[in-house]
Amino acid sequence: MGEKPFDFWQDHSLHYLEMAFRTDRHEVVERPDGHGQKTGECGDTVEYFITLRGDRIQWVNFVVHGCRNTNACANTVAHLAEGRTLADAWEITVEEIIDFLETLPPENHHCAELAVGAFYLALASCRERQREPWKKLYS
Repeated sequence: MGEKPFDFWQDHSLHYLEMAFRTDRHEVVERPDGHGQKTGECGDTVEYFITLRGDRIQWVNFVVHGCRNTNACANTVAHLAEGRTLADAWEITVEEIIDFLETLPPENHHCAELAVGAFYLALASCRERQREPWKKLYS
């Protein structure tokens, strides 16, 4: 008897399915407090826009040009980041994204690396704009 074929809807975790199909954070934000964009070797691109309230991340919006796995990873980063301080947000890791999603295929772990890498660029942008707030007016 052969191995049972993978059933997308039955074999993925609920976390994966929710994050893969969620689109309410898909938005370009004008004058964000932080912005980061990265394109992976696979050609997928994630672009984040961070909005702060004080030192806490209020919203994380993003645009994804890529596959459903990249969307799931980008949504997971946003989900885990909102409400955290900037310092705490740096603690979000690729492993945390993979663990949260539970069923991200191993051949797509690079999607988590892409999402976290773009997010770190956005966090660095937040830090820079806190040091030089006038730059936000010209972004």
